[in-house]
Amino acid sequence: MDAWVMFVAYYAALVMGVFAFAHALSQRADAYTAAERMTKPAWLGITGGGAFALLLFHPFSAGGIFWLAALVAVTVYVVDVRPRLIEVQRGPRW
Repeated sequence: MDAWVMFVAYYAALVMGVFAFAHALSQRADAYTAAERMTKPAWLGITGGGAFALLLFHPFSAGGIFWLAALVAVTVYVVDVRPRLIEVQRGPRW
């Protein structure tokens, strides 16, 4: 049972990493500065590196700490940066 949970967590994290990188790639560069976040190349590096680390390492391998760091980086983009970018590009809601 535990193996199935980790199997699902591993692939869910990988999907989230690829999604975060694709979303970061598809956004306008000026939206990052308007949202008062780091630049687009910085977030492309963070999410791209995170997605690669999520693919390369496994939570219970010797590089499990890198997997965890990548998961945190990608999660920060998804829950903090992405909503702010969407809000900035949508404009004020009346």
